[in-house]
Amino acid sequence: MTSALLGFVLAFAESGLGLGAVIPGEVAITSLASRLDGPLALGMLGAAVALGATAADHLGLIIGRAGGPRLRESRLIARIGVDRWDRAGELVQRHGFWAVLASRLLPLVRTVMPVVAGAAHLRYRLFLLASVLGAVAWSSLWVGAGAGIAATGVLDDPWLIGGFVALVVVGGLVRSLVRRWRARRRPAPATPISVPEPRKII
Repeated sequence: MTSALLGFVLAFAESGLGLGAVIPGEVAITSLASRLDGPLALGMLGAAVALGATAADHLGLIIGRAGGPRLRESRLIARIGVDRWDRAGELVQRHGFWAVLASRLLPLVRTVMPVVAGAAHLRYRLFLLASVLGAVAWSSLWVGAGAGIAATGVLDDPWLIGGFVALVVVGGLVRSLVRRWRARRRPAPATPISVPEPRKII
């Protein structure tokens, strides 16, 4: 039961609070699943992760409908990346249901997609179906991956565990550095030049 609750919190924080921008949620879910034994415990974890992801999607939907397009200029979107917001907006405009469904498997994009869908006023019936299907697929994939890793017995080797943790930490640092580098290279918005109106000649 504790693992299921933790899985719900991790999935919700990863998608709804933007934790996935620091540590990919797949790593946390897979690690948690690898410590469980038995189909019942894994099934409960999978259901909890899917519920947490769907709840996070709905939080994003509410924020998007309340804030509307002006959210693009907010500090939160600036931190996540305006380019990701624009990409998600294009996907929602073109594909709607399929964009929300596919975004669940795209790191970082899935964090802003529900907000964009809310701002674009995507029909709730389509959003709900896409959110549930995407959350179930995402949960099944990574909970199953954790169970598979545990079944191989590689977790019994402390060197492999240490190497994996080091790889995750280095990957997170590299991602953070790349984001900062791109933000610095992004050109500043041009300052509009005011042109005085021509004087009327009487």
